[in-house]
Amino acid sequence: MSPNHTPHVPVQRAVEVHQPTPYPLAVPVPAPVVPMQPGSVPAVASIVLPDGRIVTGYAIEPARPEPVTAKPAVSRAAVNVALGGIGFLAVCGGLILLTSFIAALTAFITQLIILAAVIFGGWIAVQIFNASGHQSGTTVNIRKAVIKRNHFNG
Repeated sequence: MSPNHTPHVPVQRAVEVHQPTPYPLAVPVPAPVVPMQPGSVPAVASIVLPDGRIVTGYAIEPARPEPVTAKPAVSRAAVNVALGGIGFLAVCGGLILLTSFIAALTAFITQLIILAAVIFGGWIAVQIFNASGHQSGTTVNIRKAVIKRNHFNG
């Protein structure tokens, strides 16, 4: 040991002791009596506490779940068939809507083609009739005194 070393003595501290304060005994007040049907009176339980007091009350029974009714077994194949039927109906409904849409689109395109043919055919007819009117017949321009006649080879 070194010469400067002194042995360490544990420090003693004062210890405080706390004693619990007892509650004064309360005089039990009788509860009012509630009339009940004879068949539904619950059981009364009494408990003696360590300090001598008696606690009386109704026993609480744990809540019992209602019995589960047995479900009929549904086979996995039946579920698959039902789901397949629902899917098939959904596809058929979609196909009906799709065919209706295609038919309406076809009718619209057909009407556009007919409208274009009528307009283009009318334009061609106007061009033909206007051009043929200028090629034949007699043209008389009185101001310039120009007279054209058709040349007939006989």
